[in-house]
Amino acid sequence: MQPRNMSMSGVVDLAAVKAAGEAKQKAEQARADAARTGEAPVSGAPLVFDVDEAGFQLDVLQRSTEVPVVIDFWAEWCEPCKQLSPLLERLAAEYAGKFVLAKIDVDANQMLFQQFGVQGIPAVFAVVAGQPIPLFQGAAPESQIRQVLDQLVQAAEQQFGIVGAPVDPQAAGVQDAPDEAPVPVGPYDAALEAANQALDSGDLGGAVQAYKNVLSDDPANPEAKLGLAQAELLRRVQDLVPAEVRKEAAENPADVRAQIRAADLDLVGGHVEDAFGRLVDAVKRSFGDDREAARVRLLELFEVIGTDDPRVTSARTALARVLF
Repeated sequence: MQPRNMSMSGVVDLAAVKAAGEAKQKAEQARADAARTGEAPVSGAPLVFDVDEAGFQLDVLQRSTEVPVVIDFWAEWCEPCKQLSPLLERLAAEYAGKFVLAKIDVDANQMLFQQFGVQGIPAVFAVVAGQPIPLFQGAAPESQIRQVLDQLVQAAEQQFGIVGAPVDPQAAGVQDAPDEAPVPVGPYDAALEAANQALDSGDLGGAVQAYKNVLSDDPANPEAKLGLAQAELLRRVQDLVPAEVRKEAAENPADVRAQIRAADLDLVGGHVEDAFGRLVDAVKRSFGDDREAARVRLLELFEVIGTDDPRVTSARTALARVLF
């Protein structure tokens, strides 16, 4: 997950299918031209640019038929945005044309904010062949963001035939990335790919079972553990009504089950610290089975984020304080 809360799922409509077909034809023609001339086309278009409502059709939707467009919803007052946005800009330069980054100030573009159904910022989406794809909400470690971007680039090429034109490093001020050693293929790659595809397609039950199949043979497999935790989280929240869950949790602070459901929604919404803090408080205030349920759910949410995340480290410390 790549972090699997960075979902690649989306509802494909007829307009997206048509755009995908047109984009695929363009990509195939471009590759044919490159093969004939022996040179790959080089784009001089900017890798990072601001977008407003007036320019969205041209700058994002139309451009997404030629290259994946990643959208960074941000605001000046958003502190996590000030950490995430520079990271996305740096990665856009490093990927050198495999995707472009469109930055949208939510305060100045409320209509776009609402149309994408953004519930909090920072929030990151992609548009490929006119099709919006939710990626993730909230801050995330660079390693996980890279995995999502790699998945996006791969899906754009395989499903839509869209391959961004290489960027002239000198023109764009991009430094050549060092060559990386090939990643060895492991014995569970095919099973993991099947699980990831099931999750991306919305088959949460299938994804859960597929990840469990991998873990039955390789209990320590980190990607399967992460994928399973995320698939189970998404399955738990898919039928919840957020307004009702949050109202119940607010009115019944001592109801541990209500706090657990609200914590799941917090995490899916990108409010990681809120989810962890809610469950630490639940552990602190409860006893017996309720306390154990809150503790176990907190550990499960740690798996969703990744145990090397500093927010997990901080929450572990807080949990230890209330347990001992």
